[in-house]
Amino acid sequence: MKIAIIGTRGIPNRYGGFEQFASRIGPMLVKRGYQVLVYNPSSHEWKRDDWQGVEIVRKYDGHKFGQTMGQFIYDLLCILDARKRKPDIILQLGYTSSSIWSFLFPRCSYVVTNVDGLEWKRNKYNRFSRMFLRFAEKLAVNKSHILIADSIRIKNYIKDKFGKEPLYIPYGATLFKYPDPTIPINYGLTPGDYDLMISRFVPENHIEVIIKGFIDARLNRKLVIVGMDGGNYSKRLYKKYHSPVIIFKEGIYDLKTLNNLRYYSNLYFHGHSVGGTNPSLLEAMACRCLIIAHNNIYNKEVLDGNAYYFDNESDISFLLNLKLIKKDHFPFLDRNSRKLKEVYNWDIIINQLEDNIIRTKKSSFVYQQGIYHEHRL
Repeated sequence: MKIAIIGTRGIPNRYGGFEQFASRIGPMLVKRGYQVLVYNPSSHEWKRDDWQGVEIVRKYDGHKFGQTMGQFIYDLLCILDARKRKPDIILQLGYTSSSIWSFLFPRCSYVVTNVDGLEWKRNKYNRFSRMFLRFAEKLAVNKSHILIADSIRIKNYIKDKFGKEPLYIPYGATLFKYPDPTIPINYGLTPGDYDLMISRFVPENHIEVIIKGFIDARLNRKLVIVGMDGGNYSKRLYKKYHSPVIIFKEGIYDLKTLNNLRYYSNLYFHGHSVGGTNPSLLEAMACRCLIIAHNNIYNKEVLDGNAYYFDNESDISFLLNLKLIKKDHFPFLDRNSRKLKEVYNWDIIINQLEDNIIRTKKSSFVYQQGIYHEHRL
């Protein structure tokens, strides 16, 4: 069986959640005997035609037309290529720019869409863009055979709004087992004596709120922020707040390095406020971080009572002045580790995909004259 994964910025992961999802499930499906291909933009650093057994198909990323239009062009080219390859299953990760081309999906393919978070809630979008994203969301729901939600809250939202119930299949993370204190030391950091945030530089991740609260607390400790890019927002924060105490780092994609920076931090800030289950939050849990997270339903669904929460910079300052120490919170860390084993576990996730999607496709749909027709019992 051939499975095509579209909608990512490519693997190996150099960006975010969907890329992490594809980079984990792709090789795992290959090991179970499936033929898997992932579409990569032409600008991706990985230039070989395969990665860990996954076939890589490169398509022009449309960068000459700007980021937004380029994404539409890239998704169109991926779908046109899929029409030629005729995969049994198309796993569509997100719908922002690909759902408008859904009428071009090969009719012989079974389309499964991970609806991600509520994209239209992101601060970066204007009124027109949000209207379009709501339309794209509706298209994705109506044009997919099966929907996946990585959060119970997102699942309930889709069910209540569209009357179609997604499968709940979250992201996963692997417990970190091999700490190396020389890695933070090589970055000029003392293990256990710095706080950390790993994030994309977008307003809804509350980076500036965290920085302001940290500065107001007047701690004799460093805050390290990983993920700085070349965007205007990133440049503004760097220019305004960069200091010996507030340290900005560009994106780090070596997992060993990231995990050690997480593991040896005292506090880990997670400011994400939009979307469902966030992979970077799970990875912080996997590294036994003591987490201060933005106070929203998605973060609380994952962390429950095993973290501290903030709404504003005053909350940050208040929590920091409590002199929170990781070693005093081992029950938090143990319960988070247990949740990763029982819920956010890659082996469980791949079993869910196989049991609920791949086998369902085989048994519930019949192939007639080049089209899959649903067979209702």
